[in-house]
Amino acid sequence: MSDRQKIAVIGTGLMGFPMARNLARAGHEVVVWNRTRARAEGLEADGAIIAETAAEAVGSADVVLTMLSDGVATGALLDDASLRAALRPGTLWLDMSSAKPEHARAQATLLEGLGCVHLDAPVSGGTKGAEGANLAIMVGGRADVFERSLPILNDLGRPVHVGASGAGQLAKLANQTIVAVTIGAVAEAMLLLEKGGADPAAVRQALRGGFADSTILQQHGARMTNGDFVPGGLSKFQLKDLDNTLAEAGALGLSLPSTQSVRDRFAYFVSQMEGADLDHSGLYLELKARNGLDT
Repeated sequence: MSDRQKIAVIGTGLMGFPMARNLARAGHEVVVWNRTRARAEGLEADGAIIAETAAEAVGSADVVLTMLSDGVATGALLDDASLRAALRPGTLWLDMSSAKPEHARAQATLLEGLGCVHLDAPVSGGTKGAEGANLAIMVGGRADVFERSLPILNDLGRPVHVGASGAGQLAKLANQTIVAVTIGAVAEAMLLLEKGGADPAAVRQALRGGFADSTILQQHGARMTNGDFVPGGLSKFQLKDLDNTLAEAGALGLSLPSTQSVRDRFAYFVSQMEGADLDHSGLYLELKARNGLDT
């Protein structure tokens, strides 16, 4: 099979837009559809075609790539009879949204019944990773289908096959647990430095390369210090992922106390502080509020 693919990208929001752009720039034939058309405009300059409907987008595609808010949104798309009828047998469906593992397995079963194949391939890296085509991509599904997906996924980042159907979404939940808990720790460290009179930027530089270093410390620590909460990763989606993590843990009979604590803080930030559409590093504002400090 040629590396050049006919790809339908469904969902061109903060992540989907730069991902579609990178695929078009890599030489793939890209058709895009977004419920709000304005969010897809601009991709035509890179050679993408904007479809009027999702069914039109998938009609001639070898690969359908979905980047939607959650598994419920992807499921609703698959409930559309006109879209199912438009899918060609053998189509590869790459769901790169963040969802529950059970949603991934249900999608895979449904698509198999339509003669198609499915991978759950959620990503980490935020908008910067999407723009730079260096996303971490966690892929669940059949190994042979994963091999088929590489000409597309390699143009978006670093794909790794992590197990059977649903394993990609489970890996993303683990990723989001680490991200959220680390954001909470970095927020506490930055506030401690600020109120104690040290230079947070200098301390981040001092910690670079040590055990405490991380992308979250360097990128989100700077966001916290500078008060820059323009979204790369939305807080409302971080909360959704933490809810999914705790639901999965509950089904496995597990208690995750750190995850529960940071989830409750995000819930307060989203529902009580109007933080839903701010970057998830905005948890720093919740920490300042609980300490009686101006935000």
